[in-house]
Amino acid sequence: MKNSPLLLLLLLLAACSGNQRVTPPTASPLLYCATVKKLNDVVLYNNFPPMIAARNYAYAQIAAYECVAAGDARFRSLSGQIPHLPALPRPAAGPVDYPLAALLSFVKVGNSVTFPEGVLMDYYGELIDRARNDGLPQATIDRTVTWSDSVAAAVLRWSKKDNYAQTRTATRFHITSQEGRWTPTPPAYMQGLEPSWGAIRPLALDSAGQFAPPAPPPFNLKDTASEFYRQLREVRETVARLTPEQQHIAEFFDDNPFKLEVAGHVMYSKKKFSPAGHWMNIVGIAAEKAGADFSTTVAAYTATSIALFDGFIACWHSKYRYASIRPETVINKALDPEWRPYIQTPPFPSYISGHSVISAAAAETMTHFFGDRLRFTDTSLNEFGIKARTFASFRAAAQEASWSRLYGGIHFRSDLEEGNKVGTRIGAHLVQRLRFRKEEGK
Repeated sequence: MKNSPLLLLLLLLAACSGNQRVTPPTASPLLYCATVKKLNDVVLYNNFPPMIAARNYAYAQIAAYECVAAGDARFRSLSGQIPHLPALPRPAAGPVDYPLAALLSFVKVGNSVTFPEGVLMDYYGELIDRARNDGLPQATIDRTVTWSDSVAAAVLRWSKKDNYAQTRTATRFHITSQEGRWTPTPPAYMQGLEPSWGAIRPLALDSAGQFAPPAPPPFNLKDTASEFYRQLREVRETVARLTPEQQHIAEFFDDNPFKLEVAGHVMYSKKKFSPAGHWMNIVGIAAEKAGADFSTTVAAYTATSIALFDGFIACWHSKYRYASIRPETVINKALDPEWRPYIQTPPFPSYISGHSVISAAAAETMTHFFGDRLRFTDTSLNEFGIKARTFASFRAAAQEASWSRLYGGIHFRSDLEEGNKVGTRIGAHLVQRLRFRKEEGK
């Protein structure tokens, strides 16, 4: 194991953090962050759309968290708090390594919702080998593996009832010539992505429309004093006079997992983290900065992944309810056929902004765990050649993520402002409804 990829990754992360303290491998929050990054990389390289990525994270995190809650008296199960989450299996009598169980169940569920099949199982075996080499008795490993596998299997059975399979065969979005209605955008002119995602079963929300926004400003190009025209003009003018700082913000939060580049007659994609993957990275950065222990780290990841999952469901419910046109389409038709946004317009309706919703929701859960004054530097985009950004708080990061969509030229102001409100309500609701720590009471 001296030269294993896992050990090298842990040493590298520790060196980067400036913290050389050695912790037992199974109880190391750094190890858990590295494990989440493993799934994040699989999601990245397989081009999962952002809402599907959020689903992958949520179920894997819940499986891990339930193992933590079973072994750490400070935390409570989400069974019953999430109304449709059944009671999960308990371990058999005898010693169990609960952190190892959390790691293994995370990997097992993550492996089952990604492809190619089995892509994470070598890592699963490496975790077991690491525990064995660290001196964990084989009998304890066997009990831990048996129990963690049963938790993963139970979570996967539960996940199959969330309507995901049914939405795979749902009717495509119906494109019409109706004024103000969304139509596909350059360069690929793709069909509307996941038009039925609002029908997915949420976790903390009662329904997809629980915090639905008001209707967007009415489409109006005839009256140059109308709210719609004012916001349209703002998009065009903002992109025309972007500062270097605004360009960096737009690029930093672009988070397009399948950006298409066109060179002559050739079209190819450039990979980046999805918005969900970006926020999963931020959780790891924040947990390390805060010095969170293993259980708290897992709980923070879990709460944030639920916020992302529910945020996408609520957002997509509104997106396809209103099916609002994108700025690029209107500007090309009415003002300038050659105009292009600073970043690429994604293939779904404009109102409300997905990044605004999920970022605000994630910020609320992370503030709940780490406070509203944790200054952190987000290095998530370093691997893509985009320099880091520093934020005074999670809410500040969420606000910047939201405004990045105006700087990028892909959203109207109302998309951002109403999206941020919806996301904030979702996050606040989540931390009130789901009590992770027993000390929080009811």
